[in-house]
Amino acid sequence: MYKLDQTQTPLFDALMEYVNKETIPFHVPGHKKGVGVDEEFKKFIGENPFKIDVTVFKSVDSLHHPTGAIKKAQQLAADAYGSDAAFFSIHGTSGAIQAMVMSAVKAGEKIIIPRNVHKSITAGIILSGAIPVYMQPALDKKVGIAHGVTPETVEETLKKNPDAKAVLIINPTYYGVATDIKKIADIVHSYDIPLIVDEAHGPHLGFNEKLPTSAMEAGADICAQSTHKIIGALTQCSLLQVRSNRIDINRVQQILSLLQTTSPSYILMASLDCARRQIALSGKELLDKTIELSNYARQEINKIPGFYCFGDEILGNDGVFALDPTKITITCRDLGITGYDLDMILSNKYHIQLELSDLYNVLAVGSFGDTEYSINALINALKEISKQYYGKGNKKSDFIDIPSIPKQIKIPREAFNGNKTPVPLKESIGMISGEFLMAYPPGIPILCPGEEITKEIIDYVQMLKNTGLYVQGTEDPEVEIIKVVK
Repeated sequence: MYKLDQTQTPLFDALMEYVNKETIPFHVPGHKKGVGVDEEFKKFIGENPFKIDVTVFKSVDSLHHPTGAIKKAQQLAADAYGSDAAFFSIHGTSGAIQAMVMSAVKAGEKIIIPRNVHKSITAGIILSGAIPVYMQPALDKKVGIAHGVTPETVEETLKKNPDAKAVLIINPTYYGVATDIKKIADIVHSYDIPLIVDEAHGPHLGFNEKLPTSAMEAGADICAQSTHKIIGALTQCSLLQVRSNRIDINRVQQILSLLQTTSPSYILMASLDCARRQIALSGKELLDKTIELSNYARQEINKIPGFYCFGDEILGNDGVFALDPTKITITCRDLGITGYDLDMILSNKYHIQLELSDLYNVLAVGSFGDTEYSINALINALKEISKQYYGKGNKKSDFIDIPSIPKQIKIPREAFNGNKTPVPLKESIGMISGEFLMAYPPGIPILCPGEEITKEIIDYVQMLKNTGLYVQGTEDPEVEIIKVVK
């Protein structure tokens, strides 16, 4: 299956060699293997992490010019995922996505993207100076979320924009919904341009046949993966996988070097090295258990009055080609409460913290770290909440229409860097936004820099705020003022 020995962890081994030699440090960081760290913090963390918190020197290699342990670790990651090259990203998948966009398109070139992109994609477009062309994803009116874009939508958009230089899709979505990525890859490649994939929520897909097809398996040219989301890497750890036919691997390395810190965390990189080994060697068995527990949770939650967890019954709907069962979307509108309400109840009363909430749903993420105890704790809490609320409130409406994609007056980079002036949001109708507006999580833009502000958008933002959802993007933390382009 693999060409390389996936039992190896070259970077972690190099760090262990440094520790075992009891090297005396005269290098940064200044805590010097933890000796200079605040005692209370060290007592909680333990001493070992500080011992491998080192800086760039020959035996542990350099992320910006890898020739040794990091180079070998990245080669192992590429082998595990079936790519031509893999790069460590220790500034999260957001940074990897920015590098991915900048590697594929340049200033003035068109890139086709779904509207429900994470803000990091728009950030990459601003940095690159590219021109976004938006596709509308399929919308599920029952649960009020966006699914994937269909192959038909991709094909139609390419026909209208044959001069586009790349197509980007999200697969799977935050909620675990996958589109027909193989078909989309074939369509995009028929135009001889690269398919870019935001695979933030799919670093585990290639390691169990019960999961949707991974980007690399489908023939994508470059994809970014959040290895900290499902598999066992630390927060902020991600991978960027590349195929070389339509993407210049050397350019990817150069752009990552522009974006990433020159003092990368070796703790984070070591966790990436070891997480790759874990998923490569034990991924199928670990995912079998994760999928089994997640499906058990889905089945039990669907028995509770007022709750609904979508599953295989939505396969075949627009934008729903496959599902990742480890994502458990719990719809609570039949209880007469919002997803935000449910999130707060679970957090404050039951000390259960979920991944995100929106108007109708909360999202529970299944992973290697789940146990029968933790899954049953969630189920039992939902049973109690059902008894308290079911039949006592008004069922929430099926769907609140998301505002139409506003007209793009200026490209995002021009608007973001242009001369701006603050105005009250309620008085900004018809003006050009110089800022983002989004509900976060999951960070999907309602308004991007360069777009015309509409009454529909202002009303939608107010509704989100009224329901307690977190709206952000403007410099004003209360989102009462927005900066517009003069």
